[in-house]
Amino acid sequence: MTRVVASIEARMSSSRLPGKVLTDINGVPALSRLLRRLKLCTRIDDIVLATSTNPADDKVAEWAESEDLSYYRGSEENVLQRVVDAHIYMNSEIVVEVTGDCILSDPGLIDMTILTFFENNADVVSSISKRGFPMGAGAQVFRFKDLEYVCRTINDSAVREHVSLYFYENPELYRVIYLMPPPMWFKPEWRFQIDYPEDLEFTKEIYKRLEPIHGDAFTIQDIVEVCRKEPNLPKINSFRNERPARMEHDTPSMDNNKL
Repeated sequence: MTRVVASIEARMSSSRLPGKVLTDINGVPALSRLLRRLKLCTRIDDIVLATSTNPADDKVAEWAESEDLSYYRGSEENVLQRVVDAHIYMNSEIVVEVTGDCILSDPGLIDMTILTFFENNADVVSSISKRGFPMGAGAQVFRFKDLEYVCRTINDSAVREHVSLYFYENPELYRVIYLMPPPMWFKPEWRFQIDYPEDLEFTKEIYKRLEPIHGDAFTIQDIVEVCRKEPNLPKINSFRNERPARMEHDTPSMDNNKL
């Protein structure tokens, strides 16, 4: 069987929200929230944390050990190399890329992204782009051998910082499929990632309302229904914007991929 491994990119340093990956989300560290949701995915064989060797990230490694989660520590700035090395360590064949600040990633959507990858002649399948889904709701799926080739042959600082950027910038080389949401989930202005204090506030409010009912297993649909009842909720952080990796390219928001 083809081995599918999800990697969580996470580090403590952040200019906008330091320590965000271990910040408290209603009594539980943010990374633990994400890990619980990834474990609900049925099409992922294993999960690995990719963090840095910066002493500040000792806390992140300690968190992984407390969760009995495999982890790899590598370069803080060369995120691409760090992720590749983490997947070498895990003997991965298919990579499911998730960043550590996307706490509200939907397990069902991630499974659909993986299924779409296997059922189509694609090199990349994405459910994170600004083409409809809330930012940070899904994941990216691609072959490890393709990522390793990029890491080995491309010496570009933006590509090194934003792991999957090269795939999107070279459509003549890679066939990318973008999943499109049903109309009720078409919320590109909504933010399911934690980059700003307002993102943290929104995430906590969502957990406050949905965790008593669903635990960590709530879906995009559950969030949509809550926000329909309380339309001011998504306004908490919807005014925040992400910087694309390169302004001249129509790529997914890559700002959170610096983890």
